Amino acid sequence: MSKICIVGLGYVGLPLAHAFAAGGKEVIGYDINSERITELKQGIDRTREISTEDLGSVQIEFSDDPAVIDKANIIILAIPSPVDENNKPDLSLIESASGTVGEHLSRGDIVVYESTVYPGTTEEICGPILENASGLTCGEDFFLGYSPERINPGDKQHTVNKIIKVVAGQDQKTTDTLCELYKTITDAGVHRSPSIKVAEMAKAIENAQRDLNIAFINEIALLCNKCGIATHDVLEAARSKWNFLRFEPGLVGGHCIGVDPYYLVEKARQMGMETQMITAGRSVNDGMSTAVVEQVADGLKPESSILVLGLTFKPNVPDMRNSKSSEVVGSLKQRGFQVTAHDPFFASEDLEDVYDAVVLLVPHRNYLDDEATFVLDRCKDGGLVYDLKSVLDRDKVEHAGYIYRAL
Repeated sequence: MSKICIVGLGYVGLPLAHAFAAGGKEVIGYDINSERITELKQGIDRTREISTEDLGSVQIEFSDDPAVIDKANIIILAIPSPVDENNKPDLSLIESASGTVGEHLSRGDIVVYESTVYPGTTEEICGPILENASGLTCGEDFFLGYSPERINPGDKQHTVNKIIKVVAGQDQKTTDTLCELYKTITDAGVHRSPSIKVAEMAKAIENAQRDLNIAFINEIALLCNKCGIATHDVLEAARSKWNFLRFEPGLVGGHCIGVDPYYLVEKARQMGMETQMITAGRSVNDGMSTAVVEQVADGLKPESSILVLGLTFKPNVPDMRNSKSSEVVGSLKQRGFQVTAHDPFFASEDLEDVYDAVVLLVPHRNYLDDEATFVLDRCKDGGLVYDLKSVLDRDKVEHAGYIYRAL
């Protein structure tokens, strides 16, 4: 029977560990963060992806001691793959984790990667690291697999047990083994990829495609603002056609959509190719924080008080990875405004009674309950309500005497 070790217990690794354990597999969860391990042993998941009740319903051996990897014959790495300050892929976390796993490999083990990377990373970078650390030969003594994560933080509909898993191994036998393994945790089935590189590329383009579509809508939103028409109204009209794609303008953050396209850009560079559309989409979305600040600042007096609501990268999750809200807050402060930032998931500054402007960046449900009184009650009479995602009732806001503005 397979004994599985999940390396990395964040937004991806923990749900994966829970799914395998719920399916009756022997599961070890390893993470270098000792505090995280202590919390998980207490049934606490700070990401809020798995409830205390669900954690308590399964058997998972949590540890911060890499020696536990020795016990497993299938090791699955769910390690972040960020970019650096120059938007270059940063594989250091994956490389470090691979070295640790390599030190505890045994003959016959299968090492699977779930991180988003550019094609060739698993076999050309991770494989040699595992070989060097273990003294074993890849493809003979141990084997590689790849099954990219599709976790959407905060999404309780598209959970790991309800999505198709793309699966690839470095040979047919490994692929067969992994397909059978992943079938045990998802009712949606698996897609058998012909190679690891194909699976790596497929994952990267999933998020790059979304990035490009959002970039198009963001550019349309900027044009609508120049034309003096509401982006929301334009999109509502366009959506009346059956094949118009439903994308919303906004700030693009998080660990996936705002990061993965740069992995494709880097691979293209390595191959002597210059990307056009991917780079253009990133340029548009990376510039949206500045555009939002300009829209908010327009007409406000120097030293006006501004309340910014929402600091996470998406609504109703405590995930701050690559959130663009901090860029907006920082830029507004640089312009001399008195800025207070608030998010219901984190300890925030005490809120004053009212502000010259309230900027709703992330529409957490807490802000929208009770007809958005949390938002409106904190804006001065005649003040500005900036509604990034157009979730408020414009007529109601303006009828109440506020200035309404949206992306």
